[in-house]
Parts: sequence; C-alpha cells; structure tokens
Amino acid sequence: MNAPLRHLAPRTLRGRLSLVAVTIAALLITVLTVAFTTVMDRHLRHQADDELRARAAAVATTVDTSGRRVRILDTVNDGLLDANAWIYTGTRLLEKPPAAAAALTRAAGRLAAGRNDGCTTVETANPRFVRLCARPVTGRRSTATVVTALDLAPYRNSADTLLVGSLVLDGVMLAGTYALTRLAVGRALRPVRTMTDQATEWSAVGSAERFGAARQSAELARLGASLDALLDRIRTVLRHERQLTGELSHELRTPLTRIMIELDWWRARPRSAAETRATHEVVAEAARSMRTICDTLLDDAREDALGASTAPGTARVVPVLRRLVGNLGPQDRVTAVVDVGDPALAAGVAPALLERIVSPLLANAVRHARATVTVSARRLPDGVRIDVTDDGPGVPEAFLGELFQPGRRADRDDGHDGAGLGLPLARRLARSVGGEVSHDPGHTGGARFLADLPAG
Repeated sequence: MNAPLRHLAPRTLRGRLSLVAVTIAALLITVLTVAFTTVMDRHLRHQADDELRARAAAVATTVDTSGRRVRILDTVNDGLLDANAWIYTGTRLLEKPPAAAAALTRAAGRLAAGRNDGCTTVETANPRFVRLCARPVTGRRSTATVVTALDLAPYRNSADTLLVGSLVLDGVMLAGTYALTRLAVGRALRPVRTMTDQATEWSAVGSAERFGAARQSAELARLGASLDALLDRIRTVLRHERQLTGELSHELRTPLTRIMIELDWWRARPRSAAETRATHEVVAEAARSMRTICDTLLDDAREDALGASTAPGTARVVPVLRRLVGNLGPQDRVTAVVDVGDPALAAGVAPALLERIVSPLLANAVRHARATVTVSARRLPDGVRIDVTDDGPGVPEAFLGELFQPGRRADRDDGHDGAGLGLPLARRLARSVGGEVSHDPGHTGGARFLADLPAG
C-alpha cells in the first residue's frame, strides 16, 4: 500500500473491519447487479422476439402461397397488420409499411434473403433501436417471408428503470452494511476495551484481580488468559522489586550502624592521628561491605530475572566466617566462635554470596543469644554444611511455619529492630545456587540454623 492510500486507511480496527466488509459487499453486489442486468436484458429481448413472432404469425395468415404466385389477402384489420410488416417472395418486396425507413427496409431484405427464422437489432435515427424478426411462409407451390419490426424503447426504458432501481438498492445495502458492521464490531470489541481498561488499572496498582475464562467466548478467554499472565508477570516484578528494596535496606543497616557508631565515637572527644586512621579504616571497610552487599543482591536479582540458577565461584569457608565474626562489635555483647576442623574447606559459591548467606544467620543468632554464638562448618558427601548456633530461647514452636516468610517476626516487642527479612534472604540466596537454609527443630538450648551449599 502506497503512502496516500495508507494515509487514507482507517486507523481503528473497527473502521478497518467496516471497510473490509463494505468492500466485499460492494464486489458481491457488483457481480450480482451485472448478472441481474444481463439476465433482465436477455429476458426483455426474448419478450420482444416473442411479440414479433406473434405479429409475423398474424400477418402470415394474410399471405396465400397455394398458387404459383404469392398473393396478399385483404382483411378487416389490414391497416393494423400492415404496420411495421414487410412481405417478400424470395428477395422481391411485395409489401412494406407506408412510412418505413430505408435502413429498416434494407435490414428486412437481408433477413428475408436468409429464408429462415432470424432476428436482428437495427439502430436508426428515430426510433433509436428497432428489433426485426423474419418468419418464412411455405406453401405447396410458392414461398414468402414475413418480417416484422418492433420499437425497443419501452423495453430499454424498463431495463434502465430496473438498473437505476438496482443501483439505488445497492447504495442502500452498502450503507446498511457499513452501519451494521460498525455496530456489530463495536459491540464485539466492547468487552476488549473493558478488559484493556481493567488491565491498565490493575497493573498500575498491582491488583490481585484476574479475568479468568468463565462465561467468555473462546477468543476473549484466550485474551483474558494472556492478560492474566501479563498481570502475573507485572505482579511478580513488583514483588521482586519490593523484596529487593527490603533486602537492601535490611543488609545495609549493619554497615551503616557501624559507620554511625564509629563517627559518634570519633566525635565524642579529640582523637589521635592513629585513632582517626583506625576510624577511617572501619568506615572504609563498612563502605566496601555496603558496595559488596549492593553488588551481590543486584547480581542475584539480575540472575533471577534472566532465569539463572547458579552463581559460579569458589569461596574458602574459614576466612569468610572469621571475617563475619570479626565484624561483630562490642555492642553485640556476645562471644562468637568459629569452629572449623578443615582450614581448606571450600564452598562452590562466590565469597560475597557466601557472606550474604551466612551474615543474616549470624546476625539473627547474635540478636537472640544470651552469651555465645558458635559458627561451625564441615564437609558433607554432596556439599558443605555451615551451622550457626546460639544459646538463646530458641524459635517458638508456633512460629516455625512462618520462620522463613518475609516480614514475619516471632516477637515484635523484643527490643530488636529487625525487619524479618534476613532469614528469607539467606534461604533465597542459598536456593539460587542449589543450596538450602533450614532450621534444626531437634536442637535444644537455643536455635541452630543450617546452610547447605555445594562443594567447591
């Protein structure tokens, strides 16, 4: 389609379908009109030929062909019979109409020379079109031919009237087709518009409403299913976004707290150059930890969006556990111990990811321990297990089902500022590399959390 036609084409589906319907209807109506006109023209010509043959039969009754010569008999209505009638014997004209045009007489002569039934249409000045038909009259000793003529003006007027009526009817049908098509298409597309508006509204607020396929046509059911899938994906993206925001805020709280504590301690009184450098090192280390946290969580979010299930890398377990325990400040008021029998023990995850998996477990243990937290690691037949054990009150039995659900806490009035995101984050990160984080319900005298990871 060239540019001008593309510019004139309707822009809406309703307009395009209406245009297609009108085009198809116009083609069909054109074919039917041409066929109807052709049939009616042939029917009217046959009527005219029947009228001419009837007249020729009437005139033939006045022709006597019983003798050697053809004789024309006088009758009561001889004037009426002679009108528009020629009588020939062979090619010799015996009688013709009083005011016959020369063109008609020549055409009648040609028909008579054929000596058989035949018809022809002659165009003259007035009347415009004349139909001629010949009828042979055969006797025992002579032969004659009667040719009659008929003005076709009444028949052509009838054909023109029928054609005009057909064109008017065609126009009315096309207009009705266009109007009915627009109405039908508009009613058919009304549910689609409604579904589109609802999908736009629901996607903006993350609603749980869905279209479903009940009491809908097959096409609308498929559209509803597609929109439901799209809304589910949007809802999943929004949930992941909220989860990532919560996890970032949860994980960044600890290094930010260290920075604030160091700054408050440094401003409490004048410090020496060595103490200032020590404070700067702590702040820098906390800042690097924050950057590592952001990079780890963002990388995990990207891998989750791309459908990745593994995070390549290898980490030596002992240095990571000791670094996490060493970052605990005096304000935690507990003693953390690292108990690893194999110094070369390695896990099949990146060091930053291992830190992000164990850090929430350690923070949770320190938060609830009375005096001691023990971090241990050992090799399993199919991986590495890291245990984080505290001597606190343990996990209430009624809360075990909600332990790893985001935002849930066993006691919100325990004086801690946790958001209930650490344990779910640790489990999600562990599962992203084919591992698992779980609670040991058989442990007594505190709580024990297990982090099972692939071997390095």
